[in-house]
Amino acid sequence: MSAFMIAALLLSVAAYIHTVSGRLGLHLPNPALEVLWRVLSFAALVAWVVLILRGFTTRHWSDPTAALFGSFALNWWFGHRGPKPGWPIISMLFALAGLGLATYSFLYE
Repeated sequence: MSAFMIAALLLSVAAYIHTVSGRLGLHLPNPALEVLWRVLSFAALVAWVVLILRGFTTRHWSDPTAALFGSFALNWWFGHRGPKPGWPIISMLFALAGLGLATYSFLYE
């Protein structure tokens, strides 16, 4: 699996978890961590959109389409499982890993 696909999936889940966190009651105890989480999830969302759009312009159409539908499926899976206490930390880790892989994908793929 390419760095493009993994980055798209990780970034999508990172942004999705933060998006539904208010509705699910997921919050971090430290306000500074909340701000960091908000910044990372926004960066993940922007990077995901740019990654998908760049995929449609530079790759075969099936790669970004698979990343798009894979992102929707993975977001559904996380939403279907219900909120877990560790999700904010997982979201931040996914955002960091996804941003790193997206950078690698932009530079080398």
